[in-house]
Amino acid sequence: MPNDKLLPLITEPVQLAERLDHPDLLIIDVPLKAESYTDGHVPGALFLDHRRLLKGEGPVPNDLPDLEALSRLFSELGLSPNHHVVAYDDEGGGWAGRLLWTLELLGHRHYSYLNGGIHAWRGEGLRLEREANTPTPSDYRAELLHPEVSIDRETLLESLDQVVVWDARSPAEYRGEKGDNRHLGHIPGAVNLDWLELMDRDRDLRLRDNVELMTMLEARGLTTGEDIVTHCQSHHRSGLSWLVGRALGFTHIRAYPGSWKEWGNRDDTPIER
Repeated sequence: MPNDKLLPLITEPVQLAERLDHPDLLIIDVPLKAESYTDGHVPGALFLDHRRLLKGEGPVPNDLPDLEALSRLFSELGLSPNHHVVAYDDEGGGWAGRLLWTLELLGHRHYSYLNGGIHAWRGEGLRLEREANTPTPSDYRAELLHPEVSIDRETLLESLDQVVVWDARSPAEYRGEKGDNRHLGHIPGAVNLDWLELMDRDRDLRLRDNVELMTMLEARGLTTGEDIVTHCQSHHRSGLSWLVGRALGFTHIRAYPGSWKEWGNRDDTPIER
């Protein structure tokens, strides 16, 4: 079995650099822009096209892929129960967070986020690799072992008076001033905390320190005692907000993968502006 203390949930570049040769590590680079990987990645890191974390078809293309697709994806990456996954990206944690949320759903809880992603790694002057790494395939069988970290539209609609909805989109999207949807605005009662506010631009897009993050969340009624549901437009930006909640010890935080792509394109979902 993997070492639960191999790396903390939020891992600093120097901590990862000290463990690069550990046989249980599976480092996955899931950038917004593919050229980020070819321009230089963490040594040993595998490339993952972020689109493979999405269903990619149907009325809600940003929903979770089916279990067959997830089994195929993680088999190709060579995932096994012994692996401790370290995920990172090139934009401050959105796609990395979506990947770790997916692993949590599947019951693979040995994972970390490289704080600040490739920007922080480069900022520390650590060694980069430019040649692509080829994974050793495995036979991974995906199962939804922890469905409680996700919520669908129907369940959310029935429980709006019991949860606190964290809208991780921009304030303009939240207010209904912009967006590429049939309807603009926000879920009734939702509070807005833009995912970009979680990052420290003076520290290579690392997360803000825990005290600052907790203060920001508590000011919006997002506390450890609440049942929180986070979303954005496609559960990409809210990949980071979900991860931040977990890092701060929120035990009741779920993500709505349909997000505004689903909610804002229906005529039977209530909306506030």
